[in-house]
Amino acid sequence: MTALLIVLLAGIAAGALNSVGGGGSFVAFPALVAVGVTAVTANAATTVALLPGGLASLWVYRRDLEPLPSTSIRVLTATSVVGGAVGAALLLALPSNSFDAVVPWLLAFATFVLAFGRRIASALRTTVAGRPVIMAGQLLLSIYGGYFGGASGLMMVAFWSVAASIDPGRVNPLRMAQMAAIYLTAAVVFLLASDVLTESAKLGLMLGGAILGGYGGATIARKLPTPVLRAIVVGSAAAMTVVYFAVNS
Repeated sequence: MTALLIVLLAGIAAGALNSVGGGGSFVAFPALVAVGVTAVTANAATTVALLPGGLASLWVYRRDLEPLPSTSIRVLTATSVVGGAVGAALLLALPSNSFDAVVPWLLAFATFVLAFGRRIASALRTTVAGRPVIMAGQLLLSIYGGYFGGASGLMMVAFWSVAASIDPGRVNPLRMAQMAAIYLTAAVVFLLASDVLTESAKLGLMLGGAILGGYGGATIARKLPTPVLRAIVVGSAAAMTVVYFAVNS
């Protein structure tokens, strides 16, 4: 019973985190490993379990979706769908710890860009990147999201803040839409080709918790001023960076 309660609470926390600024995988994945789920299965189960919570958050944000300056939402989403499927296939084909060494540094870089990206872009007098650049970056981030998932949404916002010269506080609805697209195709791959359903009880509890957390978190986040939401996004990224460096030290 204790293990199932941990999984349920982790699902609620992960769903809420993802709806506000990202980082839910860093709650869900360790919780599943802590209760005895193997790393690869836990990674796959995290993606499957957090998908409905992401969709619940997206439903709350549906009227706030805005495209990037040079790219339509439809094209961006199609790229995320393809990348998510490729990343999920790589997870099943490659060792699950392939990114362990580099993930903390990716997080640190994402946090830096989130915090200072707009100032850097202004100092460099950069303009909005063209569609090919944004699509290439989105594809790589989507592959990473399907493979590992952790902080992919944070990195996505960091990339957009520089490539599209957009305030991170304004793109939370778009981030949720793209993460839902990535998780959707990745979840289909995992359900068909992995052993994730062997942990059906834990998966179901985390899934239910993520829906509650995702809907509730998005409802609160939608009412927050942009500067506050941006501070939460950057703070979440910084906290996850510190935690992941500590875990992997």
